[in-house]
Amino acid sequence: MFKNSIRVLLMIFLIINAIGCTKNSNKSIQPKSSKIQQMNVTNSPSKKKISAVTLTAYPASIAAVVNKKYYMPVTYVPKDLVYPNVPFLFNEKIEKRKMRKEAAKALERLFAAAKKDGIYLSGVSAYRSYSTQKVLFNNYVKRDGFEKARTYSAIPGTSEHQTGLAIDVSGSNGKCAATSCFANTKEATWLKKNCAKYGFIIRYPKGKESITGYKYEPWHLRYVGNISTAIQTRGITLEEYLHVTPVSK
Repeated sequence: MFKNSIRVLLMIFLIINAIGCTKNSNKSIQPKSSKIQQMNVTNSPSKKKISAVTLTAYPASIAAVVNKKYYMPVTYVPKDLVYPNVPFLFNEKIEKRKMRKEAAKALERLFAAAKKDGIYLSGVSAYRSYSTQKVLFNNYVKRDGFEKARTYSAIPGTSEHQTGLAIDVSGSNGKCAATSCFANTKEATWLKKNCAKYGFIIRYPKGKESITGYKYEPWHLRYVGNISTAIQTRGITLEEYLHVTPVSK
């Protein structure tokens, strides 16, 4: 009788313990939320804290939104970076010549189409790592101050160039490369009219500064794939297309 009682108690203990282990196991395998995670950017040279910045949930997505409110993981590096077979303003095979494979192939088609129309393009700057962006931004801050630098350059982690899907372009002569006068060139006119046919958009359109957070940059192309035509036709930004809160709010 005594032995039977011990067996019963032992069985009850094992059952309770098993239930507890199952609960703990279930907690450990719960998938992380796919929602954007809240975080702050505190690595600016001026030590200013930029609030209301969120971590992009899917940094490898072709349609990933990256701006002053949507932040790339510090360690993110695209896995499929290649050198697009197009001319650049420099000859070295360095980081800023790379793009993700799909974007690189689309860029080759875009450059070829432009050449057929008598428009000769060159790349200026494509992929940019987090560390490279940090160096650039720090230099701009030293020159112009933090607030002004933010109007034309991205805080490390908030640059589209880190996605491997963005590229700054110019004419083959390099005239007005990455400067406001590029807007008045035939290259800029051609890009505005035709880039969407190849999956690209002018990422920072004129008059959309309050939404994108940046001034007009007719040289900055962003590959978004098959949604490019819809964005161009409607005259909207990537934020508006995806119903993302404007940077100014």
